[in-house]
Amino acid sequence: MPQDNKLTAPQAVIVMGVSGCGKSSVGEALAARLGLPFIEGDVLHPESNVAKMAAGTPLTDEDRWPWLTVIGERMADALARGEGIIVSCSALKKIYREHLRAATGGRLSFVYLDGSRELLGRRMGARTGHFMPLGLLDSQLATLEVPTGESGVVTVSIDQPVEGIVADALEGLKR
Repeated sequence: MPQDNKLTAPQAVIVMGVSGCGKSSVGEALAARLGLPFIEGDVLHPESNVAKMAAGTPLTDEDRWPWLTVIGERMADALARGEGIIVSCSALKKIYREHLRAATGGRLSFVYLDGSRELLGRRMGARTGHFMPLGLLDSQLATLEVPTGESGVVTVSIDQPVEGIVADALEGLKR
């Protein structure tokens, strides 16, 4: 894919949403288009979080705070070097997004991947090798505070191929 690096200044972008929405695929493709590094946020979870989710137990706020802090630090480090960065992170609650915005000094945008429960369930059921079981989708949807009206958020429908999602995300990020 050609690079399309037209963001005005180095910034951090979080590709967010519940499990199964395509954060990793979209984040990788968006990073490639922008010529930026991509971090898969799930790899930054402590082993205890991964084990908990793999066992079908939803994470608590207390489980998530250390993980969110590490993500914020990674983004802040990139920005301090004058580089942009793309990170996948569920960022389910507004308070989590505010924590991440503070970590980046406000130089953070979110691409919220929005899809129906049915579509998300189909996608989660079709994937292999991921620690997050389909049974946790409902708890994630219950936890999700949709970022409607928050500044710096681009909402993109996932009911299209990855290329279309990325094109819509890029268009929104350029505004």
